[in-house]
Amino acid sequence: APLNTPVTEDKFGILTKKSRIPVPILPGLPMVNHGNYIVRLGHFVSWLGEQAEALGVEIYPGYAAAEVLFHEDDSVKGIATNDVGIQKDGAPKATFERGLELHAKVTVFAEGCHGHLAKQLYKKFNLREKCQPQSYGIGLKELWTIDEKKWKPGRVEHTVGWPLDRHTYGGSFLYHLNEGEPLVALGFVVGLDYQNPYLNPFREFQRWKHHPSVQPTLEGGTRIAYGARALNEGGFQSIPKLTFPGGLLIGCSPGLMNVPKIKGTHTAMKSGMLASEAIFSQLINENLQSKTIGLDVQEYEENLKKSWVWKELYAVRNIRPSCHSILGVYGGMIYTGIFYWILRGMEPWTLKHPGPDFAQLKPAKDCTPIEYPKPDGKISFDLLSSVALSGTNHEHDQPAHLTLRDDSIPVSRNLAVFDGPEQRFCPAGVYEYIPLETGEGSRLQINAQNCVHCKTCDIKDPSQNINWVVPEGGGGPAYNGM
Repeated sequence: APLNTPVTEDKFGILTKKSRIPVPILPGLPMVNHGNYIVRLGHFVSWLGEQAEALGVEIYPGYAAAEVLFHEDDSVKGIATNDVGIQKDGAPKATFERGLELHAKVTVFAEGCHGHLAKQLYKKFNLREKCQPQSYGIGLKELWTIDEKKWKPGRVEHTVGWPLDRHTYGGSFLYHLNEGEPLVALGFVVGLDYQNPYLNPFREFQRWKHHPSVQPTLEGGTRIAYGARALNEGGFQSIPKLTFPGGLLIGCSPGLMNVPKIKGTHTAMKSGMLASEAIFSQLINENLQSKTIGLDVQEYEENLKKSWVWKELYAVRNIRPSCHSILGVYGGMIYTGIFYWILRGMEPWTLKHPGPDFAQLKPAKDCTPIEYPKPDGKISFDLLSSVALSGTNHEHDQPAHLTLRDDSIPVSRNLAVFDGPEQRFCPAGVYEYIPLETGEGSRLQINAQNCVHCKTCDIKDPSQNINWVVPEGGGGPAYNGM
């Protein structure tokens, strides 16, 4: 396996505008990474794919699961991939091909954060009836080659604080990889429950790189990749029911991420193992009397609740919501130090999230615009040159995969009340308000070919008017080695 960089050093700090306050990482705190590896997940996943294919597993890269199929009894039958070779207006091209139907006794949904099929399954089977709304963050990431003298393979650094205010959850990471060249992966996460519609996560990230404790590492280096993705931050309180007739949810699809660790790969892998074991035992059970055609593997959720995954997520359940106090992120750190470190998450209460992220946005008239510095082209960069580094590509002549439920809402509500936040929260420049040719008013232009599939628009749109669906298979960012 491509595991080349064991963690050798952990650093954590609080940033002010000009300085860095080091925070000791005591044994047992979530940020302890001893025993872990720093990996390039793109490489690790392609290696896993090779292992699976060697075992006889069929993998269909370049095909997107576009639709859930159901039996007459409403149990899940499988999925269908989308038709390809369709023009923007819906007419077939010469290259038109029908999608595939893939049928199974059990379909495992592992779409990652805010999957568009999982979203439909939540409604169909009422899976979120007994949990809190999911909360999210947007994570932005870059890969750099740096000056070898500044390279410390195995070092892991995290910060909170500047440039965000204390009421905006977020922070940074900077990982030194050992891949045969002086490579670092760095990024910035902003909680999508932020309130100020003028906040721009991409520009906060670019500004953070100029901090005196960060910039020296990057000076003289070269940025080689860029990407962005939403991540689940609801934790234990936001986990839905995981099984339903004919299918189940694993990994980041239902939100099994350890939020203070900013890690969900280990829990995703374990949930997949538990799911496969539970499915296999049902498939070979000759006495099985299923009420539905699609099998309902409820043992998976029962086994997950008995595993270390459930214990780990339960222990850290209050850290993220503790940041909603008057002290903000610093209240969360104090809470972690007292209750998590001493009680190991065994406190007898469970804190709540304030509600869905899109509902937290305040009207523009109640907020102060944020002035961002211009990028210098060396440490900080503009949005379009960044998107170019993501390798994003979509067939231009295809139906839009970013759809609006009501075309009038962007201007009448989002622009009028919130000053068009989609032109700032999108990390790929997909949404632009363009003045009308008459000179009066604006219209929303959607540059769908720029989309890096992060799902932020589907999550944060204050009108919940944007619906992300899969584009033609193979379209999207080419995150090789990200």
